[in-house]
Amino acid sequence: MNTDKAAKQPSDIEGATVVITHRVRECKHADYEHWSNEIAPLCKAWPGNLDWHIVRPISGLTGTYTIIIRFDTRSHLQEWMESTTRSRLIKKVQPLLVTGDDFFISSGLDFWFTPERAKAKVPVRWKQYLVTWSAIYPLVLGVPIVVAPVLRFLQLPDNHFITTLAVTGVIVFLMVYWIMPRYTRFIQRWLFS
Repeated sequence: MNTDKAAKQPSDIEGATVVITHRVRECKHADYEHWSNEIAPLCKAWPGNLDWHIVRPISGLTGTYTIIIRFDTRSHLQEWMESTTRSRLIKKVQPLLVTGDDFFISSGLDFWFTPERAKAKVPVRWKQYLVTWSAIYPLVLGVPIVVAPVLRFLQLPDNHFITTLAVTGVIVFLMVYWIMPRYTRFIQRWLFS
C-alpha cells in the first residue's frame, strides 16, 4: 500500500494557494522585478506547482506587488514556503521591501473565512460548513423566484440549463461579493473562537 496516498489530509485533496504581498521601496521596482524573474522559475519548477501570477502595482499609485501561487497539495506548498531556496531569496529581497514578506495560505473555500490583513487562523471546518450552508440555503430558495421571471421578461428560452446557469451565477456572485464578507464579519467572534 502506498503510504503517501493513505496519509493525505483533506486539504491535500483540495489544493492550496498562497497570496504574498510585498510593498516595494520607491526606486527599487527594477531590482524587485529582477528578483521576481529569479524566484518565479524556481517556484514554477517546484513539485506540485500549478501556477504563479504576479499583480504589479499601478505606477504612481501603489508600490505593492501581489503574488498568487497555487499548488496541488497543501504539503507541496508548505515545502516550497519552508524551502532553503525560497528562504535564501526572501533574505535577498528584504532590503527592497518596506515591510516584510507578508503572506497567507489557504485551502479550498478558506478564502471566504480569512479576515483582511490575515495572519489569522482559519475557523474549523464544521463552522465553515454551517456558515456556508446557512448562507446558501436561503439563496437557493429565493434567487430562483427572482431570476426566473427576469429570464422570461428577457424572452430567453425556458431551458433548465440556462435557468440553472443564471441562478447559480447570481448565488455565487452574492456569496462572494456581498453575503460572505458581511456575514463572516457579523459572526466573527463565534466563527474564530
